[in-house]
Amino acid sequence: MTRIMVFGTFDMIHPGHEDLFRQARALARPEHGRGADEPFLIVSVARDSAAARHKGAAARRNERERLEAVQSHPLVDKALLGDEEGYMTHIKYERPDIIALGYDQSGEYVERLEQDLKAAGLPTKVVRLVPFKPETFKTSKLR
Repeated sequence: MTRIMVFGTFDMIHPGHEDLFRQARALARPEHGRGADEPFLIVSVARDSAAARHKGAAARRNERERLEAVQSHPLVDKALLGDEEGYMTHIKYERPDIIALGYDQSGEYVERLEQDLKAAGLPTKVVRLVPFKPETFKTSKLR
């Protein structure tokens, strides 16, 4: 089994998020450095405090509502809340084989992710996913 982890606020789940989940699950294929494994998708949902810090405004739905929506999605095997501060605690606990970043994810944690994984002794591979109709399916445009 290939454990793949993605991150996001997920204020609403739209076709762009579903494509993110599909792309992430597809990383279990052999051309991504592993045998033909069954994907296990772990989705880290941003805490309310982290979402507000990163986006500059509070999410429309609280973290519990967002977590429940993600947990119920058929492409998601496990959903959990991210760390209140930082991001490595739950990554170290989950030990993903691959972290799949969305095309638009940026910031300090993205810039430091590979070195922080290495410092934690994790052999996790980081992959950047491609956009899916970003001119249409972006939460900020759908509000």
